[in-house]
Amino acid sequence: MRVEIWSDIACPWCYVGKARFEKALAAFPHRDQVEVVHRSFELDPGRAKGDVQPVVPLLAKKYGMSEAQAQAGEDNLGAQAAGEGLDYRTRDRDHGNTFDMHRLLHFAKEHGRQDQLIQILYRANFAEERSLFSEGDARLVDLAVEAGLDAEAARAVLADPDAYADEVRADEREAAELGATGVPFFVLDRKYGVSGAQPAEVFTQALTQAWGERSPLKLVDQGDAAACGPDGCAVPQHG
Repeated sequence: MRVEIWSDIACPWCYVGKARFEKALAAFPHRDQVEVVHRSFELDPGRAKGDVQPVVPLLAKKYGMSEAQAQAGEDNLGAQAAGEGLDYRTRDRDHGNTFDMHRLLHFAKEHGRQDQLIQILYRANFAEERSLFSEGDARLVDLAVEAGLDAEAARAVLADPDAYADEVRADEREAAELGATGVPFFVLDRKYGVSGAQPAEVFTQALTQAWGERSPLKLVDQGDAAACGPDGCAVPQHG
């Protein structure tokens, strides 16, 4: 079974939702047969690469609230994250464009390190004091290396603006086609969708239901035919 997760590194509920989903997956009896794929979704695709702003004033302006109200929202998110065992800085975080991070995640997927990299990027954005956005490509290369990727290869990806750009855009188009208007958005075997950072119990129910409705293989021909098996291949008999 495949679970696809549309998310953005700048999305705090994606950070929390991933932890809740993983809690459900860890207890799922068939977890070893579940493939998890991370898909791209930019919350702020129009933001220029060098446009980095503090989170609280940005939220206040975007939603027409006071900075005190925006800070209260960040404090609530910090409490929600702590409830999942996650570190979360409620003060002095910043926000910027995540397109290059998504390109790097597609590169990481090709090398089997996508889940490691996305978790490292989340931690860097939400838990660490260093900015994920203001230090440029050098910071992203360091994090890619931490995830087990080659530094020179990661640097080459970031230096080429076209590398994996089509893959990011394809993910975003597909999200729109599936009806995702926000993230995190979880799709199970292209049959069930779960929107938002739901409690682990909701993910458990979705995993169980999706697994239970998997279609068994239907054999077209049950007749006796030559085939290969653990004991070797049948030898044709000529009479």
